[in-house]
Amino acid sequence: MNTGFYFDEKCFWHSTGLHTGTLPVGGWVQPPSGSGHAESPESKRRLKNLMDVSGLTAALDMRSAAPVTLEDMLRIHPRHYLSQLKEVSDTGGGMLGDNAPFGPGSYEIAMLSAGLAAAAVDDVLAGRQRNAYALSRPPGHHCLRDQSMGFCFLANIPIAVERARADHGIIRVAIIDWDVHHGNGTQSIYYDDPNTLTISLHQENCFPAGYAGGEEIGEGAGAGANMNIALLAGSGDQAYRYAFERIVNPAVQRFKPELIVVASGFDANALDPLGRMQAHSDTFRTMTGHVLGLAADLCGDRLVIVHEGGYSESYVPFCGHAVIEQLAGVRTAVVDPLLDFIALQQPGERFDQFQRALIDELAEGFGL
Repeated sequence: MNTGFYFDEKCFWHSTGLHTGTLPVGGWVQPPSGSGHAESPESKRRLKNLMDVSGLTAALDMRSAAPVTLEDMLRIHPRHYLSQLKEVSDTGGGMLGDNAPFGPGSYEIAMLSAGLAAAAVDDVLAGRQRNAYALSRPPGHHCLRDQSMGFCFLANIPIAVERARADHGIIRVAIIDWDVHHGNGTQSIYYDDPNTLTISLHQENCFPAGYAGGEEIGEGAGAGANMNIALLAGSGDQAYRYAFERIVNPAVQRFKPELIVVASGFDANALDPLGRMQAHSDTFRTMTGHVLGLAADLCGDRLVIVHEGGYSESYVPFCGHAVIEQLAGVRTAVVDPLLDFIALQQPGERFDQFQRALIDELAEGFGL
């Protein structure tokens, strides 16, 4: 079996309207000279292009997918929300929710984006792929059941997970989110669910604005099945490695999932305009190694990684390429040209000691 790679050019055609960064053009905000909105297709397209020229694409099972169905979406989203999203999309686009602009046709493209994630999960559970990566766009981890948020319009991973539960009979699923922003949508959907472990590693107080979340552990039957690891702004490679070793790995081992899904944002990289962290491509390669090991030990290698954020057009391709190389067990000739530069700018030992102490404190609160 191969590593499956799921993408569709149509996902790159999702439009976020006329913005500079995340600011709508107008008033004192000058129109952009380049691609405009931070959530442009270019970081994803350049990742796929790098894969093509490096030869990595040839080592993968390249797939597209059908859009998710209305039945798939209704397992997560209420009908009134989907109807509103489709109506605004059909009439030229606009803004629904918090910081979630979209253009004409984005409803159908969001269905396709979720379809890539769902097909990747289906194929891994059916044994058609060893593991898989879905290059989904628009992303999904901020989307609430009834509200768009943070560039996200459908909850891609929950839609995929609930379809898998309906079609494949799995129960226990671990979702690990290493996007720099809190995976608030996924958390809210599964907050009272004891069969879904949600772990978010994110920059403290970044997005949603002012959010950390260490005390939010789930409620009711789901108490203890939600974990937030808020890292200090400026945290780098060592913080992510220690968080995995101290919290993520033992938490997932204790949970014993039948499937692991990763919400893979690359905006914790040191060049990202919407984050303030110091991760580099080897950080993401190492985290991928951890989740591969967990999947091998616990659930028969069943691992799916779904693309989320990441807004540095120049550097996201190297981070994503490292993840997919690790996932496929392939090493190409690609050399990250900024790895040594970012490595020299990592936080010092005193910062790392302080961050490790905070992670230890969280781990003890989680009973680890």
